[in-house]
Amino acid sequence: MTKLTGFALIIFIIAVSVYGVFQWRQDIVPSNEDENVELLPDYVAESLSTNIYSADGKLSHIINAEKMEHYNATNTTHFTEPNYTLYPKNTSSPWKVSAKHGTLNHKNRVRLENRVELVATDKDSLVQQIHGKYLELDLNTNVLSSDHTIVIEGKDFIMYGSGLIVDLNTTQMTLTEHVQTIYRKITP
Repeated sequence: MTKLTGFALIIFIIAVSVYGVFQWRQDIVPSNEDENVELLPDYVAESLSTNIYSADGKLSHIINAEKMEHYNATNTTHFTEPNYTLYPKNTSSPWKVSAKHGTLNHKNRVRLENRVELVATDKDSLVQQIHGKYLELDLNTNVLSSDHTIVIEGKDFIMYGSGLIVDLNTTQMTLTEHVQTIYRKITP
């Protein structure tokens, strides 16, 4: 064997080894194609408006959203600009909840984020509006909760705190941490 043949054989073995390493590394790195398939929604709706009724035929809630994307793989639905109108069991006045983003899971719980606002439609309600960055809504029980900073506006007050639980059926509200309440007299 000549020096040239030996040198060519060594170059060939190095080339095959480098090629094998590259192929092995590509097999180890997960393919993004499979991940992208899961990220695609199964269906999309724009300008969504849906009325949901309870088992006894009463209007439970109305959902409006700019855009809705449903994912069967995770059994979740993502909303852009969701607006919920909630009809509590024992009152005739609904409550309106809106946010920039929302996610509905298979347990009928909605996670609302970014500029969340809960508004009473009853003009005589003690609490008129609740604002925050995050709110979780259970559509089965009409209970809202948050562990983030909350601002509560009423007829003659503004209350700041964090950690909130509101049962819309009983209109009972619990604030975990009270920070400050500002009372103001409104003149007619």
